[in-house]
Amino acid sequence: MDDQEVINEFLIESNENLARLDEEMVALEQHPKDTQLLASVFRTIHTIKGTCGFLGFSKLEAIAHLGENLLSLLRDGELDLTPQLVTLILQVVDATKRILVSIETGGVEGDEDHTELIRRLKNACQTKVPTPVARPATVEPTAPAIATVPAAPAPTAPAPATPAPEAAEPARDTENSGSAAESENLVSQKALTVSDSTIRVDVGLLDKLMNLVGELVLTRNQILQFNARQEDTTLNTTSQRLNLITTELQEGVMKTRMQPIGVIWNKLPRLVRDLATSSGKQILLEMDGADTELDKTIIEAIKDPLTHIVRNCCDHGIEKPEVRLRKGKPAAGKLSLRAFHEGGQVNIEISDDGGGVDLQRVKNKAIEKGLVRSDQIERMTEREILSLIFLPGFSTAQQVTSVSGRGVGMDVVKTNIEKIGGTADMVSRFGEGTTVKVKIPLTLAIIPGLVVKSGGERFVIPQVSLLELIRLEESSDKSPIEWIHGTPVYRHRDRLLPITYLSRVLGQPATENSDAVNIVVLQAEDRQFGLVVDGIQDTQEIVVKPLGKQLKGLSCYAGATIMGDGRVALILDVLGIGQLSGVVQESREQAKADSQQRDRSDRDRQTFLLFRAGPFERLSVPLSLVARLEEFAKSKIEHAGGRRVVQYRGKILSLVSLTSILLGNADEAVELPDPVQVVVFGNGERSIGMLVDQILDIVQETVAVRQPSQRSGMLGSAVIGGKVTDILDLQAIIEATDDRWFGKAEARASEKATVMLAEPSSFTRGIVRNSLEMAGYRVIEAADSRQALQELERRKVDVVAASLDLPGGGFGFLEQMRRVPTLAGIPALALANRGDEKPPRGKYPVEFEDFQVKFDREAMLQSLARLSAEGELAPALAGEKE
Repeated sequence: MDDQEVINEFLIESNENLARLDEEMVALEQHPKDTQLLASVFRTIHTIKGTCGFLGFSKLEAIAHLGENLLSLLRDGELDLTPQLVTLILQVVDATKRILVSIETGGVEGDEDHTELIRRLKNACQTKVPTPVARPATVEPTAPAIATVPAAPAPTAPAPATPAPEAAEPARDTENSGSAAESENLVSQKALTVSDSTIRVDVGLLDKLMNLVGELVLTRNQILQFNARQEDTTLNTTSQRLNLITTELQEGVMKTRMQPIGVIWNKLPRLVRDLATSSGKQILLEMDGADTELDKTIIEAIKDPLTHIVRNCCDHGIEKPEVRLRKGKPAAGKLSLRAFHEGGQVNIEISDDGGGVDLQRVKNKAIEKGLVRSDQIERMTEREILSLIFLPGFSTAQQVTSVSGRGVGMDVVKTNIEKIGGTADMVSRFGEGTTVKVKIPLTLAIIPGLVVKSGGERFVIPQVSLLELIRLEESSDKSPIEWIHGTPVYRHRDRLLPITYLSRVLGQPATENSDAVNIVVLQAEDRQFGLVVDGIQDTQEIVVKPLGKQLKGLSCYAGATIMGDGRVALILDVLGIGQLSGVVQESREQAKADSQQRDRSDRDRQTFLLFRAGPFERLSVPLSLVARLEEFAKSKIEHAGGRRVVQYRGKILSLVSLTSILLGNADEAVELPDPVQVVVFGNGERSIGMLVDQILDIVQETVAVRQPSQRSGMLGSAVIGGKVTDILDLQAIIEATDDRWFGKAEARASEKATVMLAEPSSFTRGIVRNSLEMAGYRVIEAADSRQALQELERRKVDVVAASLDLPGGGFGFLEQMRRVPTLAGIPALALANRGDEKPPRGKYPVEFEDFQVKFDREAMLQSLARLSAEGELAPALAGEKE
């Protein structure tokens, strides 16, 4: 949304407010003690002043600010409302209208001089100076705001004897300003250009229209049901036409009412930017969920509350950069807005990482204003103390500014949100930040829902909380629902899903259904649970109706809807159901345990490529070792040096038949299919292609080798993907083809220990890991020193095998490891390349316990076996020395 669109909306809204303000001022003059009427007038001027300041209309801001000061004194009882003051406030209204006309016609505030009006407003505000306890001294307009007002000479009014008569003089403003009637005519002529482009519909009218559409839908459904039992062609045609028109009308009303919250969020970046600039702060704005659709009436209701919350966060929530730096925070504060649907409600969260709310200051202010007694506040919870901030006139600001401090912002938030049946809550940690949570029931929204049955009644579950549906057939010998520590659970995809029964939560009579169990898997916040119902019917678009006041205290319901047969069905609050049944709290602990288990499982899992070759039906190799999977036409295969080759990516790729190596046959003895399947392995400039018969699958599995193999080229057999699979000894396969890759060796068994393998080359890491795992070791991989140190601090390791090729050098990594007291005692093996010589003792400040070539498998396994045994004895020996 560009600046002109913002200005146009500001003009429309301001003209509407000012038209209402004329009527309210006349009524206020007749009833000067009407506090609600006075508060409404104050909020109108407050809104105009706040918006025009951020749009750069400083002249209008100066007048509105002084008018707001005067109304603030009247609201707090510092001044009595007199006809003279009413006239002066109407003068402010007239001047505001003329400036708005000038802004609309020329884009600027005009050259009219308002110096005399400003002087009279100042004098009227100084008639009664507020006491420091009730309210800080009125802050006059800032110098830049006054400086922008043209200093053209104005007619001098007679000096009044007292401030009150002076306030009466504004009825005759400057000669070029015109009368109030002329101003009104000018406004009515000019404002139409903007107002005609937008139609504002009353909220009550939208409610009535939506209700009528709902009644029409019900009537349509009844006619369609009746028509289904008839054979009247005319009735059938008419009912189908009615169905079409009703559907289109319903969609039209829906589109009219539903809008993304981004409509009001689009104005906030400019608001935050200007606030940050004016207050000398650095503020980053983050917005998530701008596409969350809300009812139009909700959009209108939350626009002002959101603006007030954002302004408060920026003004006295986020600290100045120098203060944040002293506290160890980044200089730039962060303001986050998040909107989402959950549990049949629209949730909006506004968070800042500022200084938070000082609870002691809130207590002192509440006692000072007489809101609570000192003995009462000591018994209040933290949440109850924070709720005091929403009281009218309450503010913890130390001084009144043009942005906040008058005690009107949070009052408006609570008032407007509660009007639509919502709630506003605040969570704050002193020194860390504040979060305001606004929950709005879907009073008028139309949402998709799942209709379920329980205890003979129908209920609707908002589809936004629905994950999946499970139907379990009951067997006579075993129930699919298990009980653990008195809690029903269902084993769902390798995790325990907490279960609750809807009939038990709602106190309905138990129903027996021996045929099947219907489970609705739901999401409440970040936790999942299963809800058992008697039956699942269908999904429908439902019109959400609010619950009556008598049912508002029931947390298990989010609203109600009228079904097609005219009967009412209650909408379930998923979060409320979870809390009432206790599964939400239980699942939180279970989710934590599951997360830890998944982390451990994920670290131990490998991904395998499964394939078939000759008589070997199920072979595997770690996918991390595979460079590519290719398919070549048989005609593309050539011969060079007595071997099969193929031109591949600008190089000559050697092809080796896996069947020939495993069976010990000549390579040419194996007949090739057309096309041929090739698994390509590569390490830097070297690459080799392995011919296989068929690629079967890719499986992620935590593998425990069940049986070692005596066949050359095989490491052993393991259960992968639920079936016994042979794991290739890739090192032996490659050695049989190209002995330049690494030296020949045979694996030996060793005691089981955990080895940290720190190696930058993923290919080499995969080869060494396979050899170590087949020898019985558990392996933890790391590609660099930083990752290796993190894993060492997090997990128990018996031996470290570190490559000298690590970034920064293997000895550099060892030196870092020895500096950590908890890691200093872990024995370490240096892995060198073939041809590297062991450095002389004393060359480096630290020494590896042993030194071996990476691909000398036998020597490496012998070293690891010795070092792991020494590592196990080290704690005992240390104890003996003590």
